[in-house]
Amino acid sequence: MTRTYRWVVFLLAAFYCLYMLVTGPWDGFGGPFRYLTVWALFASFFCASRMMALEEGRSVRRWDGAVSMTAVLNAMVVLLFWRLYFADPTSVTRNGQLGQPWLEFYLHGVGPLLQGIDAVFIHRSFRAPRVAMVWLVGVVSVYVLWIEGPVQTLNDSPPGVVTSGLPYRFLNDLPFDDRVAFYVTNVAVAVLVLGGLTALAWLVRRRHPAKATP
Repeated sequence: MTRTYRWVVFLLAAFYCLYMLVTGPWDGFGGPFRYLTVWALFASFFCASRMMALEEGRSVRRWDGAVSMTAVLNAMVVLLFWRLYFADPTSVTRNGQLGQPWLEFYLHGVGPLLQGIDAVFIHRSFRAPRVAMVWLVGVVSVYVLWIEGPVQTLNDSPPGVVTSGLPYRFLNDLPFDDRVAFYVTNVAVAVLVLGGLTALAWLVRRRHPAKATP
């Protein structure tokens, strides 16, 4: 059952990664990799591939830090997307519409849920929260430098009141100091999510120790 579940998670992630590479928005520098959602998608694909290697005995490396980081990153993508979408749909979509529901609901719901279930209940990750925090802060920092640097510089849209080129429309309406505050606040929330998932994973391992993976 576990192997079947992981195959489903892996194949879905592989399909959506390929779909984004082939049909993603390549109308600007960075293409679909301008968006944190796509970073989380590819992180999920990487983790799914490592879980399959572990499941099939092709590797003994657990990648706890990366798996935990990806679960938190996915949770942040879901929280941020739906919070911003319900506040102002145009802030995270091009015309205020979800477009292709089967894609949006996977990227901002089903995919993160599937990866999170494996991380907490099957892989029993979150054993090294400090390592996961380093992964998390590192990946988010690189992403922020990516969009504030080359992405903003080499793109003219979407336009905003203050600047242009940042991937999410609302960011272009914020002064730099406010954007920094937004990034720092969300990193702080991500750390809290990491703490919550670490506690949940500890509880799962304590309640069902016999099912823990090696």
